[in-house]
Amino acid sequence: MTVPFASRTNAWLTRWQPILPLFLAEFVVWLGFGAFLPVLPLYLTAQGIDFATLGIIVAAWPAARLIAEPVFGWIADRTARKPIMVAALLANALVIPLPLLVSGAGAFVVLRALAGLATAAYDPAARGYLVDATPRERQGEAFGLYGAAQMGGLLFGPALGALCAAVVGDEQVVFLLASVGSAVAGVILAATIRERPRVAARTGIPAEGVAEFRGAGPNASGGPGRGDDTAPGERRPASLANRLLIAALVINAGGAVGQGTYEVVWSLFLTSLGAGLDLIGATFATFGVPILLFAPIAGRYVDRRGSLPFIVIGTIMVAISGIAYTVIDEPLLAVPLVFFESTGFAISFPALYAVVAAGSPAGRSSTAQGLFGAAGTLGFIVSALVAGGLAAHDIRLPFWFFVVTMLATLAIGLLIGGRQIAAIRVAAVSPGTAP
Repeated sequence: MTVPFASRTNAWLTRWQPILPLFLAEFVVWLGFGAFLPVLPLYLTAQGIDFATLGIIVAAWPAARLIAEPVFGWIADRTARKPIMVAALLANALVIPLPLLVSGAGAFVVLRALAGLATAAYDPAARGYLVDATPRERQGEAFGLYGAAQMGGLLFGPALGALCAAVVGDEQVVFLLASVGSAVAGVILAATIRERPRVAARTGIPAEGVAEFRGAGPNASGGPGRGDDTAPGERRPASLANRLLIAALVINAGGAVGQGTYEVVWSLFLTSLGAGLDLIGATFATFGVPILLFAPIAGRYVDRRGSLPFIVIGTIMVAISGIAYTVIDEPLLAVPLVFFESTGFAISFPALYAVVAAGSPAGRSSTAQGLFGAAGTLGFIVSALVAGGLAAHDIRLPFWFFVVTMLATLAIGLLIGGRQIAAIRVAAVSPGTAP
């Protein structure tokens, strides 16, 4: 019998009610971020910043995250997460528009680093909260919805930014939009979210699938920890030094090389092909569409079939897109390629987050997320620094760099933990559970 739409909607809202405020906050933050991101490199170069220096400025944001994110993740596992998330969003709102008031590369570097610190405080707490608030059979789907909320904001952000810029007559208004978005998100969380008890990451792993490195600590492959809901016959990693988490860190570092490359050169690359700001904004919006549509579905399949095939297929799709960018001469061709690339990302990232959740020891979900974010940040820094230098010689070279690096880190990650990723046991959803 077909379940009425209203009943399905109510069931969905009931299931996700504890983390709906987090999804809404992510949407609002990324709405402002989507308006801001296409304009930032263009604004900086208009202030006289050259390509190499632009790479340094862009790298300052992830450099601060690299240092601070594991620390803030450790703190978030030992104190209330809500105040951290709210304070970080409000601090970000204060920092974002400050580049409009200063000049010079040094000032831009400092301000991007401060924005990175605010993000480093927020992200591990938010993702750790998501892990602890999600039942074990819904981990992949939860992160798919989390990403969909972000990309929903990215989808509409460029259009909102373009509209406001047209009304005001100044593209710099997008800095204020991003600031307001971060502040509103902080207010949403302050008013609606409540603290969650600390539990272990909840994707079950067969006892034979847990592999930790020597010297990782006592009971390295011990049973469920305090607050864990691991099923009989399954084990939780007792240490962060386990193959699942290390493999996820390596793969994420490679994927973030692409992100850093795009933040430095994408707007400039399309401009070199003759694109205007409208088309550049459209590509950012296009990137959000597949993640908004497909990430929750992909996450649901991850919960049923495991992470490994989704990580491999999604990464290869992103790499194919990177190669294709180097041979196009018509900027409109970037739109379908961005859609294809984003589909690969929508497939892979819920699977990768599910691996991190599976590799998180009891009560250490925010710490694991902080390390995961730091790994991505390291890749971002390297790519931002390298991309600026490569782009000074040829605007297409940074794409080759990220493709080779991404495929290499995928191979290394699978060598470290591929067998353990394949062994993750995903709790089956009972036939009576609403999809």
